[in-house]
Amino acid sequence: MQTFADKILDYHFSLKPEIVLPDEVEWLYPYGQDVVRDVMSRFFKKYFSDQNQRTVLLGINPGRFGAGVTGLPFTDPIRMEAECELENQFPKKQELSSVFVYEFIDALGGVSYFYSHFYITSICPLGFVRHGKNYNYYDSPALTEAIMPMIIDNLQKHISFGLQTEVAFSMGQGKNFTFLEKLNNEYKFFKKLVPLPHPRWVMQYRLKRKEEYILEYVTKLSQALQR
Repeated sequence: MQTFADKILDYHFSLKPEIVLPDEVEWLYPYGQDVVRDVMSRFFKKYFSDQNQRTVLLGINPGRFGAGVTGLPFTDPIRMEAECELENQFPKKQELSSVFVYEFIDALGGVSYFYSHFYITSICPLGFVRHGKNYNYYDSPALTEAIMPMIIDNLQKHISFGLQTEVAFSMGQGKNFTFLEKLNNEYKFFKKLVPLPHPRWVMQYRLKRKEEYILEYVTKLSQALQR
């Protein structure tokens, strides 16, 4: 029987960026690289080699310094090595969101504990760049419309892999949550959605209050485990 890790890896490694994107937007597609497949395989087999259900945290889409490089959401090459103890050959470039994420993971109980109960992914499984800069699935109506089938398929497949559907978290209280809430009202993916502040927003605009937001993550995620 396939493990959670097997299903996740098979899915990501079979993704094809075949949709023609509008507005000079380009795909961010790391999964074709052997180095990415290697670290993803080691990561998921280390933390997800079981058939346990997990609660999902849904980010926006991979960015060019995090999952767009490593293939792992909110996990930059530094955190991958220091926190997950997975050596890698990527340039050790820091990504702000990853710093915040692994701080709240540590506060919640550590990497092994966190990944045994939670799974982080994105609403859209592939990322985008426009004119060399990160671009989000909601940054233009034309892009959102073009990739909507991929988004719906992504959520449906992840639920089938072993996500619990009582509650899911949106990593982003603004456009990401608004979009996810509207989509969830139509497709009934999850019974309840809980918004959380986006890690980059915290690190970029609310750094002095970082501990407050870490506590918010820890509190709300802990409550989800008590259901």
